[in-house]
Amino acid sequence: MRRLIAPMSCSFLILPLVACGAEDVGDADPAAEAGVEADTGGETADTPAPRCPFTVSQLSEIVGQPMVYQGSCSFGDGNGVALLTVTTASRLAGETTYGYERDQAGKVYREVKDVDKGDKAYLAVKDIGAEAVVVSGAGSYTVTLSSFQRLGASPDGYERTLRALLDALPL
Repeated sequence: MRRLIAPMSCSFLILPLVACGAEDVGDADPAAEAGVEADTGGETADTPAPRCPFTVSQLSEIVGQPMVYQGSCSFGDGNGVALLTVTTASRLAGETTYGYERDQAGKVYREVKDVDKGDKAYLAVKDIGAEAVVVSGAGSYTVTLSSFQRLGASPDGYERTLRALLDALPL
């Protein structure tokens, strides 16, 4: 019985920490709790990751074909072929990974272009897909499109659609 008391005591101490979730354990801002504003070098504090910016009907209209929500801001054509995904992150996370993502896009896509959206953005296209990354004060967005037969049939189909999606983002 003695051998069980120590492990059980430890589990009662650790279990509440695990059950609370990350935002309750260790993520508190001491400056905010003390009523002091954090020094951000004149910039506003980082924004949280935005919610999924699109509805099924919005995307269906922009893409020009019916779309089906698949969870986690991922949408498909209902046939398991075409896929549109939006990944969101905080502004700081987007800025931190932007250079790396743009470099990788240059290795994967046929063409990579800077676009005038948010603080910085690019779009990248190839025959069977496209990607765009936007970093803005509202957060950052990575939009990927792949295997849309209708878009691939037109020389600028992916780029045109991606630009329309970027125009619809809540920046």
